[in-house]
Amino acid sequence: MGVSNKRPRYLNYSVNKKGPKSGGKVANAIKHYKKLQARASFEGETLWIKNAMTFVLAKLRKYSVNLNKI
Repeated sequence: MGVSNKRPRYLNYSVNKKGPKSGGKVANAIKHYKKLQARASFEGETLWIKNAMTFVLAKLRKYSVNLNKI
C-alpha cells in the first residue's frame, strides 16, 4: 500500500469526476438546476439567477448530465 505517514489520496472527495466516491454531487447539481428554473419562472430572469445558472450549467456539463433528461 505504500508509506503510511502520507496523506490518503484515495479517500479524497472527487471534485471533477462523478463516481462512487464523489457522493451526491450530481443529484445536488440537478436539484440546484431545478430550483433555479422554478425561481426564474417566479421572479423572472434576474442577473443573479443568470449568473447562478451559468455555474450550474458548467457543473452539469462537467458531470456529463444531459439537460433534456432532467
